Formats: sequence, C-alpha cells, structure tokens
Amino acid sequence: MQAKKRLYIGLLSVSLIMVIGIAALVWYLFANREALVNQVVLLSLALIAAVIFAILGIGILGIVIMIIRSKTVPSLENLTQWANEMLFPLALLTGKFFGIEKEKILKSYISVNNYLVGNKKLALRTQDIMILLPHCLQNSECKFKITVDVNNCKNCGKCKISDLRELAERYRVKLRVATGGTLARKWIRENHPKAVIAIACERDLSSGIQDTGELPVLGVLNCRPNGPCVNTDVDVAEIEKALLTISKGGF
Repeated sequence: MQAKKRLYIGLLSVSLIMVIGIAALVWYLFANREALVNQVVLLSLALIAAVIFAILGIGILGIVIMIIRSKTVPSLENLTQWANEMLFPLALLTGKFFGIEKEKILKSYISVNNYLVGNKKLALRTQDIMILLPHCLQNSECKFKITVDVNNCKNCGKCKISDLRELAERYRVKLRVATGGTLARKWIRENHPKAVIAIACERDLSSGIQDTGELPVLGVLNCRPNGPCVNTDVDVAEIEKALLTISKGGF
C-alpha cells in the first residue's frame, strides 16, 4: 500500500475508533448516571451541544434575515458562513433521504450564495475582480493552450473564450482559466482578487465557493449541450451582470 493511501486509511481508522469511543462513553455515562461526576459530564456535554445548536440556529436565521432584508448584517456574516459550511453536507444528506436531486440542492446553494454576496453591496474596482473559467469552455479541438495564458486564444469564434477576453479587456478585469480546484486556488493565491466570478458546473461551483472561505464568489453555471466537461457554454451576459453586481454596489 502506498504512503498516501496508508495515511488516509490510517485517518479513517482513527476517526472510526474515536466515534466508537465517544459512543461507548455516552453509553457508559447513561448506564451509570447516578454518579455525581457522570451527571456533571452529561450536563456539560448537553450544554456544549446546546450552544453549538444555538449558534447554528442563529446562523441559519441570519441567512434568512439577510435574504428577506436584501441587505447583509455584518455582525452575523462570520456566523452565517460557519453555519453554512457546517450544515452544507447535512443538507445534502437530508435531500438524498427525501429523494431530492443533488443537482437541485447545489443550484439552490449557489443561488443563496449569490444573493448573499450581492447583498454585501460591494463596489470594487474591476481590477480587483477575477473571472475564473473552466478549461472545458474551450473548443476541444483547439490546439492552443489557454490555461497558461488566456491570450493564447486566436479568437476563432468556435467557443466563448474570445467573447470573454473582450469582456475582460473592456472592464479591465483579470481573466484566468483553470483545469481544476488546485489551479483555481493557485490563480487566487497569486492574483489576490477581492472578489471572484466563477463559471463551472453545480458540483465544482459549490465546492469552489466553500474552498474560498471569506472571499466573495459569484457563481455562474455553465451550459453542457455536449455533456459534462466538454465543449461547454456560458451566457456572457450573465457574467457581465455578475461583474456589475460586485463593481456597482450590488443588485
């Protein structure tokens, strides 16, 4: 077994042992709850759980309030972000239990994220914004590599890259192409944008939004007339709309 695989299997084993240990501890405390020490421990665990649930509840309430008011609440931003990150996997599991398509849940998540970012009323310089494109927007038969430099595009018109280059030049915004999350994080780390407009499918957009943390990200879904990850398309007008949203003070 290779080193990387051993590390992951080892972490899985430790996690499983920890879960079993916690379950055994809770069972033991309940079985011997007459003892004063066990009562104190049980009460402490209950209080900690209550605090966590209260914080998560306030975070969800904060998201609802921001959507209703169409205005962000600065004091609740970190709390809502934390609650969103913590509950996102649980939301996917709950949706799966009720037979809701994962794609629908991810679209809803992206929509909520875009609404919250728009309500921040950002008014950034376009030079501080980066448009991040997936490489699958490029025509699959094109021989020019644009992940290194998007200016390698020859403007043949067979895909939307030339239109997006024109948009980026007109607004003086950074334009980068990524083959995946690793390269996307590299572009963000090197360019230090204050906001990102990301184009991708539901899965990549939702994971990318979570990866960026506090960095505002507006997501634009691509179209997939030829299936996933090949010769995809995007509405350039939607990208321009997103650009104006974070450079002109929100919706």
